Amino acid sequence: MRWESRRYRLRLGTQRQAWAASSIKHMTDQESSPIDLVVVGGGIVGLSVAWRARAQGMRVEVIERGEIGMGATHVAAGMLAPVAEVEFGEGGQRALELGLRSARMWPGFAEELQTASAIDVGLRRTGTLVVARDEDEARELERQLVFRESLGLRALRLRASEAREREPALAPTVRLALHAPDDHSVDPRSVMEALRRACERAGVGLRERTRVLGLELDASERRVIGVRVAGDGAPAVDVDGGGGADVSSLDMGSFDLVCARQVVVAAGAWSGGLAGLPQGTGVPVRPVKGQIMRLRDPAGPGLLEGVVRFEGGYLLARGDGRYVLGATMEERGFEPDATAGGIYELLRDAHELVPGVSELHIEELGVGYRPSTPDNVPVIGPGVLEGLTWASGHHRNGILLAPLTAELVVASLTGHDTIDLLDRPDGGGYALEEMAAICDPGRFSSRPFPLRNDPISLP
Repeated sequence: MRWESRRYRLRLGTQRQAWAASSIKHMTDQESSPIDLVVVGGGIVGLSVAWRARAQGMRVEVIERGEIGMGATHVAAGMLAPVAEVEFGEGGQRALELGLRSARMWPGFAEELQTASAIDVGLRRTGTLVVARDEDEARELERQLVFRESLGLRALRLRASEAREREPALAPTVRLALHAPDDHSVDPRSVMEALRRACERAGVGLRERTRVLGLELDASERRVIGVRVAGDGAPAVDVDGGGGADVSSLDMGSFDLVCARQVVVAAGAWSGGLAGLPQGTGVPVRPVKGQIMRLRDPAGPGLLEGVVRFEGGYLLARGDGRYVLGATMEERGFEPDATAGGIYELLRDAHELVPGVSELHIEELGVGYRPSTPDNVPVIGPGVLEGLTWASGHHRNGILLAPLTAELVVASLTGHDTIDLLDRPDGGGYALEEMAAICDPGRFSSRPFPLRNDPISLP
């Protein structure tokens, strides 16, 4: 172990010299000082952070491995449903705290975004209907109602007839329903179109199809000073998806160094495999595969008004005759293809509760990767290394948590100790530390977090 550690240090030092040499031309072409912020990842979280940071006067650049908004955000249904989706356990209640606060921010966020972009993001305030199809599911739904009542959440118990009054397309076999009137939805694709336009108008730099090889540290290896980007032939993440790839394994092909005072990693399911981090300084974010369908009623809207959730999935109405049916939950890494079995199960379960779904036309089959952590609570905030902030691990709630994540990240970057969440009775803001403690990346550190003025050494 001692010899391997020394060899690692030797390679690291040698390669840093090579990185510096290969980046001289790029760095001299840059402005005399590094940009204020580089955001790695161009999904809804990354662009929300970039937009808010730019509003604070920062010079911001977003680097996206593919096309802006074409990852998990493009596949997502867009439910803003903290009440319907709350889970038992400590992790579930911590996620609920974040979700409730971010849900309250969405109306103002959507209005501000529409003003900045002139694009309607499709915010619909229709609530969520959770339905039970048999006695076993009805008993479980009763337990879920009691649980939500214990948390002070607004959830209404509906008899089967009351549920069908709300959504006439429901099958007569439905036994019981839970209605969460405060849950809403947006159209993620419209949100991304609006965010992109708002960022471009504000002067945020957007770099697409640019592969991030890893992070660049300063000579002390305590601070991130930028990101290394490369063209074809160099890996964007390490192959095992770990949280701290050995940089000595990177292909030393042509690449550039983009210098920045701060780096935010919002790379979704790829965040856990970002290279260039010393062992123990990354985050355990993994992909959870989801298959999803987009459907269309040629007769127009009317089958459903809002969102219907059931054991194993949901059916969401866009309000214009389009519907989203999803989604599987599969621990299959980055497996890329939709499967007959996954799609069959979604259609079977949906048809049992909403028979009219069989008349809808299939527009699209999609596969996405939820960025998940071991406790399904996101990692938002500073990590071990100075100059590095995480904004990932949102699991099923990336759309819901985007406004809150952006506020938390930018407040941390600018040194603010409160953020205005508009949900305190006294009208004040919540202390940043109250929010940061819920999603602190340090909870997954394999070693104690050092103080900011303490040196960080490689293992």
